[in-house]
Amino acid sequence: QVHLVETGGGLMQAGGSLSLSCAASGRAFRYYAMGWFRQAPGKEREFVAAISMSDSTTPYTDSVKGRLSITSDSAKNTVYLQITNLKSEGTAVYYCAATTKILTSLSRYEYDYWGQGTQVTVSS
Repeated sequence: QVHLVETGGGLMQAGGSLSLSCAASGRAFRYYAMGWFRQAPGKEREFVAAISMSDSTTPYTDSVKGRLSITSDSAKNTVYLQITNLKSEGTAVYYCAATTKILTSLSRYEYDYWGQGTQVTVSS
């Protein structure tokens, strides 16, 4: 059984910073990339960013360009997401995911393991 656990959500101030962590645990599995997605009320789950374990490429959505950092610690099987200058549209449940099928992907359908999600609320 593979588990992904996100931590670090909560109530944030607009203009502030967000730091999330995602720790993978369970039986040994090789994942090619880990990604972050978010789902706002009434909207579809959307891609935020990902990091490839093979070449460390980090695709991200344009809405966070210049405000995002995604890093990984392979020894800890943990991925970190930081977003600065938070905006109210950042309010959503943030999910981390891992894919064992593809080197990296922006599509949620390519990810086969998911965390339970963590709520982030950006207050203006």
